[in-house]
Amino acid sequence: MNSTKRNYRATFILDNRGQEDSVDQIIDGVKAVIAEAQGEVTQVENLGRRDFIRVTNPKFTAASYVQIDFSAPASGPADLKDRLKLNNSVYRTFIQSL
Repeated sequence: MNSTKRNYRATFILDNRGQEDSVDQIIDGVKAVIAEAQGEVTQVENLGRRDFIRVTNPKFTAASYVQIDFSAPASGPADLKDRLKLNNSVYRTFIQSL
């Protein structure tokens, strides 16, 4: 198995409607999931709450955006997305290679 790590930037749209968890608690949870996927977080930037340009749900028009830079094996992004599918606190995930 190739253990070479690559650098990625993931942007998450967080959904904490109806939950006790704060945005910081959700971010900590996402960082733990990245670690489970053999990832190593290098930087976290909370971009704050932003309105959606295209609203798909009238009751959900804005959310908190967070960018996390991390290094992981090539399988890391797919593994991370699979693990986050079950997490209702993460509304959307975008991962790009740096």
